[in-house]
Amino acid sequence: MSSAKRSSPNSIALPSCLGTSRGSKRVAPEDFDSARRYLGLLFRPEDAQTLTASLRDAAIQKFPAKDVLRAAGLEPKPKTDPDVAKQLKKIKRGEKLSPVLLVRVPGQARLLVADGYHRVCAAYLRNEDEPVPCQIA
Repeated sequence: MSSAKRSSPNSIALPSCLGTSRGSKRVAPEDFDSARRYLGLLFRPEDAQTLTASLRDAAIQKFPAKDVLRAAGLEPKPKTDPDVAKQLKKIKRGEKLSPVLLVRVPGQARLLVADGYHRVCAAYLRNEDEPVPCQIA
């Protein structure tokens, strides 16, 4: 099990399967853009923008990959999926992965994976119990 330590309020040392030895990682700006575009398909544009702003302000928390998938009602993609395979290679090389962006669906006990589904799947395939860094709006 990893002994990850918090290095600053906006970054976190990642669990062993996600590159702990390499330090911490912040959400990449393009991940917020991807989340906003995805949320724009589900919500009004102004609501998608508000949710994305909330994601930017959210603290990084860690949850087991299996719990993230279960709360979102999603099955993991196989390791043969090209995007999952790409994330698995990054993990193997010890690269830092961006935290997963999650949105709680109002009135439902459910999460939306606004960005990072393939990262969660890769983490799950490595070790379903390993904590995955997430930001939740």
